[in-house]
Amino acid sequence: SAYVGDNIITAIAMYQGLWMSCAFQSTGQMQCKVYDSILQLDSSLQATRALMIVGILLTVAGLGVASMGMKCTNCGGDDKVKKSRIAMTGGIVLIVGALCSIVACGWFTNQIVRDFYNPFTPVNTKYEFGAAIFIAWAGAFLDIMGGGMLAASCPKGKSSPRYPKSSRPPQ
Repeated sequence: SAYVGDNIITAIAMYQGLWMSCAFQSTGQMQCKVYDSILQLDSSLQATRALMIVGILLTVAGLGVASMGMKCTNCGGDDKVKKSRIAMTGGIVLIVGALCSIVACGWFTNQIVRDFYNPFTPVNTKYEFGAAIFIAWAGAFLDIMGGGMLAASCPKGKSSPRYPKSSRPPQ
């Protein structure tokens, strides 16, 4: 709670994320404060932010590579083996990006749980899971699924004809 003029304003809910912390007040207003300096953050939050950025960048790069391996694009020409290798590479990059996101989500979740059950943490700074962490978990899961499907499109090499050519001359 805080004194503003003659009124006492009480914070109903407080939110903390990777990029800012917010307080929802009893007046219906929400005040957010962006973290001013990277150096003021603890090392686990810095590492979580870095892993999430790397995960996002790898996912975007993986989507770009995978889209070049699609049958409807001209990258790689008409060679189906080359196109499937490009798609497989995109899938592997997607999986690596998803693993970075999973590690970041797990690290942040672990920090929330440890602070919640720590008896020395003040009651007003104990946080619970919000929607953003569940969305991040779901996004990482979908990223793993999509990357796995693309990575499973491993090429078998040059395809040979199903039926041998006939030795008979055409009639």
